[in-house]
Amino acid sequence: MIAVRKSEERGHAEHGWLDSRFTFSFAEYYDPRHMGFRALRVINDDHIAAGQGFPTHAHQDMEIITYVLEGAVAHKDSTGTSAVVRPGEVQRMTAGTGVRHSEFNNSKTDELHLLQIWIVPDRRGLPPGYEQKAFPREELRGKLRLVADRAGSQGAVRISQDVSVYATTLEAGETVSHPLARGRHAWVHVARGEVALNGLALKAGDGAAVSEEAALSLEGKAGAEVLLFDLA
Repeated sequence: MIAVRKSEERGHAEHGWLDSRFTFSFAEYYDPRHMGFRALRVINDDHIAAGQGFPTHAHQDMEIITYVLEGAVAHKDSTGTSAVVRPGEVQRMTAGTGVRHSEFNNSKTDELHLLQIWIVPDRRGLPPGYEQKAFPREELRGKLRLVADRAGSQGAVRISQDVSVYATTLEAGETVSHPLARGRHAWVHVARGEVALNGLALKAGDGAAVSEEAALSLEGKAGAEVLLFDLA
């Protein structure tokens, strides 16, 4: 069973410096039909103007993943971490017992485009933490590259939840497949381009909830970048 969440159906907020699309309920956007999927709670598709960003604010008991598509984000947090995250890198911040952080567009001239992803951890009260890993583009091309999981397998960032996150880039005609174990679920998010998911056409911004399928097949239709979440 595959339920498609179309890009144009997502929530939307426009703040001048920030143009954001919400796959699931977030901030002032609330839809009881879309509160998340399994442990996946947030996918925000953010376009941030040059030199702008989110000033210091607090989070608690959430695994937060930042996936940069264009530009670079400057990160600072109350653990003492200061870093810049660019395309091809994945940032994981464990909010745990509480963390304060800021995220700003690191450029004075170019727009920043990123995905902000929240995953509900398997337990509350974790110590705050930070991790950042680089994944060369050739490791994503025509392959599902593991970028986050509980064990930090294959050089992935670690998250405190039974979720495996994969990234891939697909040119037209390229295909990848992913077996879905019995009782597992998946969420597919098309970051850009166009793909076919088990024959269903998806475009940039579209998402799909997958349950009771033995496998997922993704075929590139037009220069696509896709995230796949394998969830308990």
